[in-house]
Amino acid sequence: MTQTLETQAPIDRLKIYKSSPELLEAMLALSAASAKDVDVELGELIKIRASQINHCAFCLDMHLVDARKHGISQQKLDLIAAWEEAGDIFSERERAALALTESITELHNGHVPDDVYARAAAVFSDRELGQVIAAAVTINAWNRINVTIRQEPRAALK
Repeated sequence: MTQTLETQAPIDRLKIYKSSPELLEAMLALSAASAKDVDVELGELIKIRASQINHCAFCLDMHLVDARKHGISQQKLDLIAAWEEAGDIFSERERAALALTESITELHNGHVPDDVYARAAAVFSDRELGQVIAAAVTINAWNRINVTIRQEPRAALK
C-alpha cells in the first residue's frame, strides 16, 4: 500500500541560505532595491497579501510582526485577505497595489489584466509603479523559496 504525503515521515529540507549564502545576499539586495521609494506600510501590505496567497507561514509571521511595528492597524491586518470587501479601510493606492499584487502572484490565471494594471498606473507614478511591481515580485520569490524548503515561522536563517 502506498503512503500518502500526510502519513510519510517529513524529509529533511535543504538549509538553502546556509548552503547558498550568495542566494541570501542576492535576495536581500533585491529586497532592499524593491523597497526603495515604496511607503513602508504599503510594502508590508504587499508582502502580507502575497504571502497569504502563497501560504508562506514564515513570511506571514515576519511581515505581520513588521506591519504592527510600523503602526498598521489590526483592523487592516485582520481584513487584508478580504480587502475588496473592506470598504474604505484601505486607500485607493492600497487597493490598487493589492489588486496588482494578487494578479502578479496568481500568474497561473493567465496574465496581469489590463484593468488591474491601469488601476495601479492611475494612482502611482512610473517610479512608484515599478517599485510596487518589484516589491510583489520579490516577496513572491521569497515565498517560493521558503515554502519549498518549509522554512518555519521564526526559524533562524542558518
